[in-house]
Amino acid sequence: MRSLPLLLLLCTARASAFPASTRTAEDSGALQQAEEYLQKYYGLTNDGRPTMKKSGSAFSEKIRQMQQFFGLQVTGKLDANTLDVMQQPRCGVSDVARYSTFPGRPAWKKTALTYRILNYTPDMARADVDTAIQRAFKVWSDVTPLTFTRIYAGTADIQISFGAKAHGDFYPFDGPHGTLAHAFAPGNDIGGDAHFDEDEYWTKGVAGYNLFLVAAHEFGHSLGLSHSNDRRALMYPTYTNADPTRFQLPQDDVNGIQALYGAASKPNPNTPPPVRPTAPSYCNPEVRFDAVTTLRTAILFFKDSSFWLRASGKVSNYKITSFWPSLPAGIEAAYENQQKDQVFLFKGNKYWAMKGYRILPNYPQSIYSLGLPRTVTKIDAAVYHPDTRKTYFFVNDKYWSFNEVRQVLDKQSPQSIASAFPGIGLKVDAVFQADGLLYFFNGQHQFEFSMKSNKVTRVLKKSSWFKC
Repeated sequence: MRSLPLLLLLCTARASAFPASTRTAEDSGALQQAEEYLQKYYGLTNDGRPTMKKSGSAFSEKIRQMQQFFGLQVTGKLDANTLDVMQQPRCGVSDVARYSTFPGRPAWKKTALTYRILNYTPDMARADVDTAIQRAFKVWSDVTPLTFTRIYAGTADIQISFGAKAHGDFYPFDGPHGTLAHAFAPGNDIGGDAHFDEDEYWTKGVAGYNLFLVAAHEFGHSLGLSHSNDRRALMYPTYTNADPTRFQLPQDDVNGIQALYGAASKPNPNTPPPVRPTAPSYCNPEVRFDAVTTLRTAILFFKDSSFWLRASGKVSNYKITSFWPSLPAGIEAAYENQQKDQVFLFKGNKYWAMKGYRILPNYPQSIYSLGLPRTVTKIDAAVYHPDTRKTYFFVNDKYWSFNEVRQVLDKQSPQSIASAFPGIGLKVDAVFQADGLLYFFNGQHQFEFSMKSNKVTRVLKKSSWFKC
């Protein structure tokens, strides 16, 4: 049996020839529109034209249900305010109160899920689509034990595609500004899959419909959530054109998803309590970090045989070997590739890769497998930038640029650090990327650098991340 669809975000933006304030219950067009709305979203049976004078009719009862959900005055009558809400863009699944799961609480029986992007919209660059989808999954993995790994062949748990009108699932889209997307509750076959209407205009900004915001909502359905009547919630039925760069998952959605899967796991539940730092305190202005990298929502600061883990506003210190017995002390460079959900760690002419907090097999590997010349014996710092899809390796006063899409070094490499990153100095101790900005550590200073404007935007204390 097929899963019922989650006809997501912005289902229907109904246009009217008259302002909502002039439409009344006596307007036959308004009555027809209201009847279609209640049939589609509130289960009104099509048993003839409703009569507003019958206060106990099924039509009036559905009106009352809708008014209660949207916080309107509950009258059971098709007044101007009720009709106005009916004309707003919205999703196609039934409305429910507060955070909610689908009937029977369908949920995945595993926490390691896969996804596959089957095709792309021509509205956006492929790299921007990849980033939006990855960020949308990260919304949910940040607050649960769930992980999402992209695959490029075979059948994934969550298949993602763009299509217009009839697109193969018996639930055709309805053209521009109607149903934006739909998804299916967890299950076999089509369960978990998410489809996006190609007739909409998809963007990575605030124009058109932001793919990240719509996808994050849809994936909530793919994981088992229904709609919320909390207007602040991501799972609220209607689309909100919010700033995607400032998005934070509201508490109502956190409560809902954690009711299904629990809270996010700690990095390593078997790790002993934090040990007293053997390296100098991170607030000491004399401390120079060996390497810095993000790891999902955490930041790792390496120094000698230890590292500081900054997560959820708290800072803990650990021995490197307490997490990764196979890693050496003195990690010299590190970076995270968010698209791959992997972190790479360097010492000398070798590097290791890990996913989450697990070292991947078949490592260490030689840095020369990346195309670096034999004259490079170690890397001072490294960082990946999601906008350029490139990794930058800093060695002395030069840097090499590695194209992650083509998996080759750029022909222009190496180049001068001072000319490409003006204002940060001639050498880099450590660097990491956060929210599209680069943070360079050089001696006693930290420089916030924007690649879009190609300049230093702030000079910070090295300890700014620790609230010293």
